[in-house]
Amino acid sequence: MDRDDLLSLYRQMLLIRRFEEKSAEMYALAKIGGFLHLYIGEEAIAVGAIAAVRADDYVISAYRDHGHCLAKGSEPGRVMAELFGKATGLCKGKGGSMHLVDARRNFMGGYAIVGGHLPLATGLAFAVKYQKRDQVVLCFFGEGAVPTGQAHEAFNLAALWKLPVIFICENNRYGMGTPVHRAVALYSDVAETARAYGIEADTVDGMDVLAVRTLMKTVVTKVRSAPRPYFVEALTYRFMGHSMADPSHGHYRTKEEVEEERQRDPLLLLRRTMTNRGLGSEADFKRLEREVGEMVAAAVKFADESPFPARTALEEDVYAE
Repeated sequence: MDRDDLLSLYRQMLLIRRFEEKSAEMYALAKIGGFLHLYIGEEAIAVGAIAAVRADDYVISAYRDHGHCLAKGSEPGRVMAELFGKATGLCKGKGGSMHLVDARRNFMGGYAIVGGHLPLATGLAFAVKYQKRDQVVLCFFGEGAVPTGQAHEAFNLAALWKLPVIFICENNRYGMGTPVHRAVALYSDVAETARAYGIEADTVDGMDVLAVRTLMKTVVTKVRSAPRPYFVEALTYRFMGHSMADPSHGHYRTKEEVEEERQRDPLLLLRRTMTNRGLGSEADFKRLEREVGEMVAAAVKFADESPFPARTALEEDVYAE
């Protein structure tokens, strides 16, 4: 990759990081209601994977969806407005944080039910194959979704019908899915679940955007040229809590553990690589910080000044434009 490619990847990850940090701030100010699940620490997966596909390929995500939506090219202002519940949001304020959709960019949504969107990804891939198109579908989810019944059904059908879907498990080691909805450490190799259905699988360092992009380039080429499902386990670490309802440490992680993992921050790793190779200067990073900061500030201003949906909006079609 050349200098411009690397700076572009860094800029996208920085945008997601600053957007998420600002979202947390707006949540604390009660500008954002409901639930808020932040992607801080996992940016390399969305950016690296989506950098390996075409604009017309499909992406679908779970409830931690802001990063995937932004990486797919959605306008930050409209994403923030959706979090604010405003009429100018991607779904006209009716979806909120966990249900972002930007169909014009083939970002087919975030979904709040754990594992509930895997069958939808399989359905999208079926439609692609049925219509004899060459698109691929990227399906992002956490490791907590792997034990769910619908995940196994999706893997099974995708394998039987040889569908062009790439299942990307963002394994941050703490899956939400116990009966009391508390975090539980999951250290098992989730890729084995996919292999049990005859699905080829790989594991990648999800903190390294270059490693993710390199693997995904290979996987996407395979799936596009000879349609069949593929499973990628991206080993990562979420720096924030599960949602704004729990702290970054204390319930199931120690402060020391989180701080240790922060030494492998995706932004830090890429910046170090670029600096060592002479492909990025301090001036470059300062410029990007300034540009991204202005972009996020503009997104908040746009969202704050936008109107809430009118009462009549309850009867309108969200996607009618």
